[in-house]
Amino acid sequence: MRKLYGRGAAIILGGVSQTVELPRVGGPGSGHGDAWKVIVRNDDHNTFDHVARTLARYIPGTTLERGHEIANVIHNAGKAIVFSGHQEPAEHYWEQLKGAGLTMAPLAR
Repeated sequence: MRKLYGRGAAIILGGVSQTVELPRVGGPGSGHGDAWKVIVRNDDHNTFDHVARTLARYIPGTTLERGHEIANVIHNAGKAIVFSGHQEPAEHYWEQLKGAGLTMAPLAR
């Protein structure tokens, strides 16, 4: 018998059942693990500074400098993804940004 952590493997692994992986039904990007995207749109009423400060305040890891870079992307491209991740935090950040007056696209996957 093989030894595992100083004991017989049968003792440690005795209660482990075999894992069966089911085939994927949908294509890539169709599962629950898809990233939710928070998208800010360009508008005519928010200043670059307000957008940058709002992003820095509510989106984790976003500095004021990075907020200005993102504000520039929003201005030039018409929109930018400011967060991508799980649904619950995405909804939270979307609500915070919307509440601060930013123009938001609907949450997207």
